[in-house]
Amino acid sequence: MKKAFRMREEQDPAGKIAESEENGVSVASEELVGSIRPLIEQAKARVAQSVNSELVILYWQIGKRISDDLPAESRAEYGAKVVELVSERLAAEYGKGFRRSNVFHMIRFAEVFDDAKIVQTLSGQLSWSHFIEIIYLKDPLQRQFYTEMARVERWSVRTLRKKIQGMLYERTAISRKPEELARQEGTSTSTCSSITAACIVWWP
Repeated sequence: MKKAFRMREEQDPAGKIAESEENGVSVASEELVGSIRPLIEQAKARVAQSVNSELVILYWQIGKRISDDLPAESRAEYGAKVVELVSERLAAEYGKGFRRSNVFHMIRFAEVFDDAKIVQTLSGQLSWSHFIEIIYLKDPLQRQFYTEMARVERWSVRTLRKKIQGMLYERTAISRKPEELARQEGTSTSTCSSITAACIVWWP
């Protein structure tokens, strides 16, 4: 009986054809998903970059508005209280991105990056976290150096922080062999060598 059933199964290839078609469908769908997946990832990256750009510009505009209304010389007790109340209202309506510390970051950002065109350009290349690492550096040329390096070298925030802590700017300024230092740091020798000229281009 079993032998007869086996013979009928071997004689009827319908099961094998169905299984073959199923395998073919599975392979085709997997290949299609594989070709679609990069499109989705690229779109998500563009959306994230666009959101970041708009956020950076928004934060600069907010900082600029507060800075214009409350100049540094008047931003003592009275000004600080105004900013605190503004941040409380904004945070209540729009979330923790507008908490007091971040609003003061925005003010500082607008004061040290006072050219809207430069901010517009950099907003598509550096994140808000990048700017927070840069804006409290005291030396303007130092800020320009790290901004340009982070932009050209596409540094992550973590890498930028590491370079600042490692005093790359200071070591580059006193180095008699900037190309060798750049190689040790894993950065572009041309960028390190021409950083002063690049800063002049970006911050005329």
